[in-house]
Amino acid sequence: MTITTSARKSLLGIGTGLLATLMATSAFAQQCGGDFGQFLQGVRAEAVAQGLSPEAADRVLGSARQDQQVLNHDRSQSVFRMNFIEFSQRIISNNRMQQGQAMLQRHASVFARAEQEFGVPGPVIAAFWGLETDFGAVQGDINTVNALATLAHDCRRPALFRPQLIGAIAMAERGDLDPATMTGAWAGEIGQVQMLPADIIQFGVDGDGDGHVNVKTSSADAILTGANFIRSLGWRAGEPWLQEVTIPQSLPWERTGLSGGATVGEWQSLGVSPRNGSLPDAGMQARLIMPQGRFGPVFLAYPNFDVYLEWNQSFIYTTSAAYFGTRLAGADRYAAGNPPAGLSAEQMMDLQRRLQARGYNVGDIDGILGAGTRDAVRAEQLRLGMPADAWPTPELLAQL
Repeated sequence: MTITTSARKSLLGIGTGLLATLMATSAFAQQCGGDFGQFLQGVRAEAVAQGLSPEAADRVLGSARQDQQVLNHDRSQSVFRMNFIEFSQRIISNNRMQQGQAMLQRHASVFARAEQEFGVPGPVIAAFWGLETDFGAVQGDINTVNALATLAHDCRRPALFRPQLIGAIAMAERGDLDPATMTGAWAGEIGQVQMLPADIIQFGVDGDGDGHVNVKTSSADAILTGANFIRSLGWRAGEPWLQEVTIPQSLPWERTGLSGGATVGEWQSLGVSPRNGSLPDAGMQARLIMPQGRFGPVFLAYPNFDVYLEWNQSFIYTTSAAYFGTRLAGADRYAAGNPPAGLSAEQMMDLQRRLQARGYNVGDIDGILGAGTRDAVRAEQLRLGMPADAWPTPELLAQL
């Protein structure tokens, strides 16, 4: 499973002020697009100005080529048109659950070290490990340098990928990346937990003590590097991240969703209760999320859930990853319920166009139920006097 990680700040330890100055100079003026060779020369100059060796820059960039299949992948991420139940049941199979439990036992000492040093529980790391690469079995076969150079040159997201291409040069200088043989995901992620080069440079941990950070072949390096990265995203040690709950059919719907929230005690007073076990401290903040509306699975998302949104911005992926972590930690399967039929991709795009015409920022008209579309749906449901659970139905589309 290949997912693009969020952009990170100060990716190579360079001060943001210096980086801004460097980016503003004429030597690096071509930030994307144009002649590919001239673009690579600009990247080389920037890397050398940041203290990396010309030899490493030439070794990485000298053989870089554009890869059309990378752009094709970038333009077509149709997996996120699945709803939560379809997606989560597809990726959290019985076999993956069994593998995850076996990996937690096999690498118990490494996971214990990860939690002791970084505060991140083993099941959280194992869930990402399983979803990203099937515990290292499927890491991608696209040349990493070509992928990063292609996406950095492409003008859709250069601010994300140009620093990652420089990160690949830094990895090569350390002896942790061979530009000719390093392969990974189409978006440039490397290794068993699929991290981008600049993040590996900043958060890499030599877990097996061999003097290198090799997240591709060393499970210990991958687990501890992943834990360090997760901590950097704001993980709060000792706190939960997601919990399935049951709800009454009358709630202040405007307080639900990722943009709402209340304390655990306030949700309890409104009739929200745990499906199993008990809720955490009554003063903890929580958001009530309903991936397929009020008749489908319902969860309380705690502050640590924000880390999942930093790892990946797809609501369906992040909720599935967080749920997988709870399962590996011992939670039961969710109650699927009986959510009403959703919209087809064509209907979803029609809905997005109608919402956009009403002034909502839904992002791209792509048929994907993202955060912007969910917020707009909830707002229109409230306006129309419908239970505002952010799940778009044919009934809502008809009323619009």
